[in-house]
Amino acid sequence: MGLLDYLSGQFIEIIEWTDDSRDTLSYRWPDNDKEIKNGAQLIVRESQTAQFIYVGQFGDTFTPGKYSLTTDNIPIMSTLKGWKYGFNSPFKADVYFINTRLFTGNKWGTSNPIMMRDTDFGIVRVRAFGTFDFRITDVKLFLKEVAGSDQHFRLDEFADTMRSRMVSIFSDALASAKVPVLDLATRYTEVGEALLPLINPAMQAKYGIEVTSFILENASVPPEVEAAIDKRSSMGAIGNLNDYVKFQMAQGMGQPGGGGAGGTAAEMAVGFSMAQQMMQSGAFNPNSTTPTGGSPLPVGTIPVAPAPVSSAVEIFTPAQVAQTLGVTEADVISSIDSGDLKGKKIGSAYRITKAALDEFLSH
Repeated sequence: MGLLDYLSGQFIEIIEWTDDSRDTLSYRWPDNDKEIKNGAQLIVRESQTAQFIYVGQFGDTFTPGKYSLTTDNIPIMSTLKGWKYGFNSPFKADVYFINTRLFTGNKWGTSNPIMMRDTDFGIVRVRAFGTFDFRITDVKLFLKEVAGSDQHFRLDEFADTMRSRMVSIFSDALASAKVPVLDLATRYTEVGEALLPLINPAMQAKYGIEVTSFILENASVPPEVEAAIDKRSSMGAIGNLNDYVKFQMAQGMGQPGGGGAGGTAAEMAVGFSMAQQMMQSGAFNPNSTTPTGGSPLPVGTIPVAPAPVSSAVEIFTPAQVAQTLGVTEADVISSIDSGDLKGKKIGSAYRITKAALDEFLSH
């Protein structure tokens, strides 16, 4: 091999990079200690930017296209300090190719719950995750702050930094927006779009990156908060509580034995209703008599003898009230003890006035 052949083999005549991966952010073109020939061809493809660095200083930046590396088209390179040949002879420089395409579907998520103050549940812990898309917009800042002199800088090397930054901004934005936990599930898109103006200034200033899309896919709360949300939803589904109670009473009465506690509640409610009707007809008036010519009592009906009362105040015993309402005497005494039914204890026995019973039945 002749001298000319040897010298020509030491010079770089074509500089280009074909990206065969989907996760490369920056790539330093390997020169193998060769020098770049004056007039060499530089080919920069779409979604690429080429950045020259000489003696640790940024040189020219080339966008997509084909270039002949001469003094005329790279004036910055020809004026760098230490460029002793005025770019009229071969030179050595680092050439970095930056991938400027859109990197989509990058995942982010909270490794630990976010503490936030909620208007409905107080202080709650929220976990969230989603995806985001980004692209490199400031090549020099990205090389300086992120990739450095790495020969082949991939997405996974930067993923943890990106995720932590996203979570930090998301936490601050969620706290300042004061979005209720109950509304997060219906406002995923709105929250994601609202966060972009908060995320981009920080990402562009620090890393030279623009986030084009930020998506919140899910926000979850602890199981106990989920249970509270489910209860609230159930109450909303019930609608009219009075109608629901009547329905439950009817269901309980249809069960054998009254349906347990539900049956007892139903029986007491029915008894209260019967008592109200009897009071309206004067059945609780011990001085009232059956009208002349009135119908006899139905067969099997046990007449209830009223307790002796004064002419001024009508008084009943717990047993009389219980029999009239169709409940147990213990239920009546329990209502007296709880304060729902007003009664007067004389010795070991209770007495209930008609006025107190009227007040109890009216509630």
